[in-house]
Amino acid sequence: MRLLLSTVIIGFTLLFLASCGSSSDPSSAEETATDANTSAISQRLDKYINVRLEAPIDHLSENQQQMISLLIEAADIMDGLFSYEAYGNQDSLLNTVGDAGLKEYVKINYGPWDRLDNNEPFVKGVGSKPAGANFYPPDMSKAEFEQAELTDKASLYTFIRRNENGELISVPYHEMFAGEVQQTSILLKQASELAEDSDFKKYLELRSEALLTDEYQASDLAWMDVKNNAIDVVIGPIETYEDQLFGYKAAHEAYILIKDQEWSQRLAKYAQFLPQLQENLPVDDQYKQEKPGSDAELNAYDVVYYAGDCNAGSKTIAINLPNDEEVQLKKGTRRLQLKNAMRAKYDEILVPLSEVLIDPEQRQYITFDAFFANTMFHEVAHGLGIKNTIDGQSTVREALREHASALEEGKADVLGLYMVTQLHEAGGLEGDLKEFYTTFLASIFRSVRFGASSAHGKANMIRFSYFQEKGVFERDSEIGTYRVNYDQMQQAMNDLSHDILTLQGDGDYDGVAQLVAEKGKISPQLQADLDRLSEQSIPVDVTFEQ
Repeated sequence: MRLLLSTVIIGFTLLFLASCGSSSDPSSAEETATDANTSAISQRLDKYINVRLEAPIDHLSENQQQMISLLIEAADIMDGLFSYEAYGNQDSLLNTVGDAGLKEYVKINYGPWDRLDNNEPFVKGVGSKPAGANFYPPDMSKAEFEQAELTDKASLYTFIRRNENGELISVPYHEMFAGEVQQTSILLKQASELAEDSDFKKYLELRSEALLTDEYQASDLAWMDVKNNAIDVVIGPIETYEDQLFGYKAAHEAYILIKDQEWSQRLAKYAQFLPQLQENLPVDDQYKQEKPGSDAELNAYDVVYYAGDCNAGSKTIAINLPNDEEVQLKKGTRRLQLKNAMRAKYDEILVPLSEVLIDPEQRQYITFDAFFANTMFHEVAHGLGIKNTIDGQSTVREALREHASALEEGKADVLGLYMVTQLHEAGGLEGDLKEFYTTFLASIFRSVRFGASSAHGKANMIRFSYFQEKGVFERDSEIGTYRVNYDQMQQAMNDLSHDILTLQGDGDYDGVAQLVAEKGKISPQLQADLDRLSEQSIPVDVTFEQ
C-alpha cells in the first residue's frame, strides 16, 4: 500500500468513532464519508509503484555535474508551465485539498483528473476535463474555433483566449510565459558555458533563444547533430497529446539524460537498415514515397530527471524526436531508449502481469531484451511511412487532428514489430521471434491499462481488437490466460500496417474516427482480466523518486 502510516491511523480512528456514534449523528456520517474517500484515493495511488530513479554520474566531469544542476532548475520551470497547460493554477487547487494522499494524486496527474481512468475527476466538485485542457477557453466549441479568423490559431505554440469583448484571440507561448521562458533561457545559456562538446553547446544556445521566440526548428536541427555528448536534455513545448480537442498544441516538458555508451554502441548498427525497411513496407508505393533522413540514430540513456508532460500519469520509456516533419525529412530523428525507466517497468509491471495473463508454457519467452527491442523499434518506426498526405494538402498530423497521436502510436507499435520480423529474417537481430511476439502481447496488456485518455492506451485497444479478430491470440477460458498463435502474427501485422499507413497517407479523418470508435474500446472480458491485475496489486505504472 502507498498510504502513509499516519493516514492509516487516522482512518482506523475514524472507523472506530463512526461505529460508536449514533446512526443519526451527522458527524458520524461525515467521518464515514471521509474514510471512504481516503480509501478510494488509496486505491488510486496503488495504481503506481514508486521506483528510485538512479543514473551513474561518477564518470562525468565537474562541469557536466554542475550542468545537471542547472538543467534540473530549467526542467522544474517546464513542470510549472505544463501544470498550467493541463489545468490552470494548480496551487489554487492544492490549497483546497487537505488530505495528503489526495494532494499527492493531484500532483501525479497534474490536476484533478485521473489519467489512468479516462480522465475521470477524483476531486469533489470538479467537472469533466476539457478536451482541449487549458489551451483553449472551456466554453469554446470546435465550430467557433474553425470560424475564427486567426492566422496562428493552429500553431503548436499559441494559447487561444478571449478578449474583453469575448472574441477569440491567440497568445504566443513566449508572451504567455514571458518571465518563465526568460529564466529558462538564462539557465540554458549558463549550461552552454559549461558544455565541453561543441555540438551540445550550440544546441543549448539555440534552444535558449528558441524559448524566447517559439521558433524551434534551428535548435531541432542542431540537436540532431549532438552525437558524442555524455549528457543530453530534451526541453520545451514538444508533444501534442494533452490537446485532445484538435491535437494542435504542444505541451512543455523536460528530460535530463546520461548516455549509456555501451548499450548505444550495440544499437548503432540498426539505423542503416531504415531506407530498406521503408522500401519494404507492406503498402502501395505512393504511401512510402518519402525517404527517412540519413542522420537517424539509436542510443540508450539513463534518465536523471522527468518534468512536465512526460512525467504526467504513465511515464515515457523511449523518445523519438524532433516532431517537426521538415526536420525529419531532412535529417531524420533521434531515438533515445530510456533504459533505467524501461527496466523499472519491466521488473515491476510486465513480468508480474505475464504471470497472470500469459499462457504458462509461453512465459519463458518474456524477456527484457525483447521488451527493449520492441520499444526501441517502436520509436524507430515513427520515422517510417509518410509525414505528408499523398495529395500534398497538409501534414498527416494536421489532417487527422485529435486522432493523429493515437493512430501514429498504433503505427509505431505495429511497424516496430514488422521491423523486428524483417531484421530477424535478414539475420540482423538475435533472439527467438517467439520472445518478441510473446513480449509484444504482454506489452499490449500493460499499455491498454493507460486508458482511452492516453494515445498509447487507445492505440493498444485498437491493436488488441484487431489482432483478436485475426486470431493472433486465443484465451483459455478455464485459467484466464492468453496464448500467442505465432503463425498468425505476421499476416495480421502486415494487414494492420497497411490499413494504418493508408489512412495516414489519405488523411482520412472520418476513416480514423471510425476505426477508433469501433476498436478503440475495452471489451467486458478484457476489462475483467485487467481487473484481476488490480486485484493482485500489480501496478499500472510507476512514479519516480528522482
